[in-house]
Amino acid sequence: MTEKITRINPEQLHATPGYHHITVVEAGRTAYLAGQCPIGPDGDVVGPGSVLEQVDQVAANALVALAAVNAEPHHVVRSVIYVKSDDRATLAAVWSRLNASALAPAFTTASTLLGVAQLGYSGQLVEVDLTAGLPG
Repeated sequence: MTEKITRINPEQLHATPGYHHITVVEAGRTAYLAGQCPIGPDGDVVGPGSVLEQVDQVAANALVALAAVNAEPHHVVRSVIYVKSDDRATLAAVWSRLNASALAPAFTTASTLLGVAQLGYSGQLVEVDLTAGLPG
């Protein structure tokens, strides 16, 4: 059985660049993934100073985490993207890169993109927090 996931953009709310204002998941199991960081298998931050290289590693790590619970990007029902920057062009570049990745279907759902002052690892520029409605 596949969980029913409905994504909604009420006409009364502003148009979005690809995400939906509301995501509804009918009863079922949910997976809350820890924030996926640009950390490679060796435990080091990948792409120091390169936000786009870090986005690629974050997307790869998120795909592994989703697969571990038998989920795919289209099962994601909520995403929060954290970028260590207050520059709108940098935030837009991160959004574009994620939406060009294999993880892209995750960002058609309820999504938030935030510029933040600091992230957990030294040199870390991006992190993605995902919640998925698991298939039955």
